[in-house]
Amino acid sequence: MERDSPAVAFPLLSTWVDYTYRPCTIPYRFPSDPPHQPTHTELIWIELFRKSIPSIRKQAELDITVPDAADRAAKFAKRYDDILNELQADPENHGGPPDCILLCRLRELCLRECGFRDIFRRVKDEENKKALSLLPDVIKIADSIEDTGERIEHLLKGVFAGNIFDLGVAQLAEIFASGGISFLSSYEKLLPRPWVIDDLEQFKLRWLRKPWKKVVIFVDNAGSDIVLGILPFARELLRGGTQVILAANDLPALNDIIHSELLDIVSQVKELDDGKELFYGVNARNLLVVNSGNDLPVIDLSSVSPELSFIASDADLVILEGMGRAIETNLYALFKCDALKIGMVKHPEVAEFLGGRLFDCVIKFTEHAS
Repeated sequence: MERDSPAVAFPLLSTWVDYTYRPCTIPYRFPSDPPHQPTHTELIWIELFRKSIPSIRKQAELDITVPDAADRAAKFAKRYDDILNELQADPENHGGPPDCILLCRLRELCLRECGFRDIFRRVKDEENKKALSLLPDVIKIADSIEDTGERIEHLLKGVFAGNIFDLGVAQLAEIFASGGISFLSSYEKLLPRPWVIDDLEQFKLRWLRKPWKKVVIFVDNAGSDIVLGILPFARELLRGGTQVILAANDLPALNDIIHSELLDIVSQVKELDDGKELFYGVNARNLLVVNSGNDLPVIDLSSVSPELSFIASDADLVILEGMGRAIETNLYALFKCDALKIGMVKHPEVAEFLGGRLFDCVIKFTEHAS
């Protein structure tokens, strides 16, 4: 919403003649559906977003950077609930018909109209600090696994364990408010394989056959997600000589990590040794952070920052991480290179669509035919 340069399409989206990029995974309506009558799927998702209002309102009330936060939070809750009611009455309202991108954008607009810019900043800072204190032990455990294939699998499971930190999901927000979930506990409680989409073995075989030269990772949440999940995984890629680009949001959305916060985290995990940049002993010169240009917990890849477009144009692997970016949007997106979609299913509605379980895991890997 506050970009200096016009957004552009992500350059690695497929340009096949018979392919049209559609970011949203779940079909909310079909051409035959009456335009001013909500579909069953639209009504389900409107209610899903309505369930998030109390936890987001509560978080907004705690924002000490906003005067009269409690009153403004109440105003947000009413305004967003009214919008959802209006979409229920006529899905063509507010730029509809609604999908997860529009519902997210309207929620963020309501927050900003009420004076809130980053209601999860305090929580993110606390979780980042906590996760950074645990990172050395997480790295040590990973490095103790001698077999490369087993280490890759361990690190991918770590991404799932970290991704459970998601305050945009009402059920998880309540759990964190009552004391949280530990990274180790999340790892140990991952649902057993096979997962609802499970291309883990194919991904491992491709990695072991020949490491990628440049990887772009669209990252998700702050705290354990980015620090204990993504960074150890990225370090393993760096170990093999891969350049790793971490693409983070431009502006705050829920508890997603943003570009400026990620820059600070990466600067803390890097150390200089005889002029070399190291990340716990691994050369980190090729670990870069870029602004994706996004401002939502989901992403439409037809609109990214020019900086990301430039630096990612020759990548040979794209990774989308998290339920919003990899499952609710972009699960079926096609690319000009290898692609990995990885995330945890945190909404029953998504689990039902995929034919899986709540808190099931998704690893969807597509190897590009060269």
